[in-house]
Amino acid sequence: MSSSYINSAVPDTSDRMLFAVPKKGRLYDHCVGLLSNIGIEFNRKPRHDIALVTNMPIALVFLPAADIAAYVAKGSVDLGITGLDIIRESQTEDDVAELIRLGFGKCKLQIQAPAENHAVKEAKDLVGKRIVTSFINLTRQRFAELEGVDDPMKIKTQVRFVSGSVEAACGLGLADGIVDLVESGDTMRAAGLHSIDTLMDTESVLITNQHARFPQLAETIKQRVEGILTARKYVLCQYNIARTSLDAACMVTPGRQAPTITSLEQEGWVAISVMVEKRMLAEKMDALKEIGAADILVLQIANARA
Repeated sequence: MSSSYINSAVPDTSDRMLFAVPKKGRLYDHCVGLLSNIGIEFNRKPRHDIALVTNMPIALVFLPAADIAAYVAKGSVDLGITGLDIIRESQTEDDVAELIRLGFGKCKLQIQAPAENHAVKEAKDLVGKRIVTSFINLTRQRFAELEGVDDPMKIKTQVRFVSGSVEAACGLGLADGIVDLVESGDTMRAAGLHSIDTLMDTESVLITNQHARFPQLAETIKQRVEGILTARKYVLCQYNIARTSLDAACMVTPGRQAPTITSLEQEGWVAISVMVEKRMLAEKMDALKEIGAADILVLQIANARA
């Protein structure tokens, strides 16, 4: 691995799984929080791009997010967190295995054009024009489709690379349109741009090399992440209900597999404990009340395993 990324003063990592995470930017805070939640303990020293995990045989490698897919694909690191957009842009889909989507870093890769230019209403109106982007490959592929060209390198649209502040290119007269990631759209609107095409939806994913050196450890990390994502998605709902209404209750709250049912000392009544999706909780509680449920409680789930 390039010495520009790794401080030479770090200990030997040959017996550790190398886990790449973004070193800065919009994904860094999410990743650090996730690592903490799945029980990975480490202390990253200032200006060091490797941190040894103290409670597992793992070394965290902090890399630019745009490079992580390529490093995982080459086997330079074993595991990594990056965006779906980066995987497709780096053309490493065949060399990495997607373990799990993480639910953060969600945005869209879009073609944006000046809103005041009424001659540009859709992507094909930019064919043959000037486009700037940091997603050269995906942009060329899209315009090859629009132009009906098999080879993305033979398009007539002028696609140029810009690494940052892409949204300013049109206002500066450097481009007729841009391709960039859009989350809320506020930055684009402030630059006088609007979307005319979406190339893809993206989010952060956990990936591994197709021939990972530590497959069992990678599976352990995946299971831990799945547990955290499950805990974020569900709550534990507990309530009491008459046994005569049990079938109706199970229809309202079937759970992920099945509800846990316990007989109460009060004859004819049972207690039910069941996982419910957070987004449906209010509706479920209303329905439970309508069929006679009592003592309805909702508990947060800190972690889970399927």
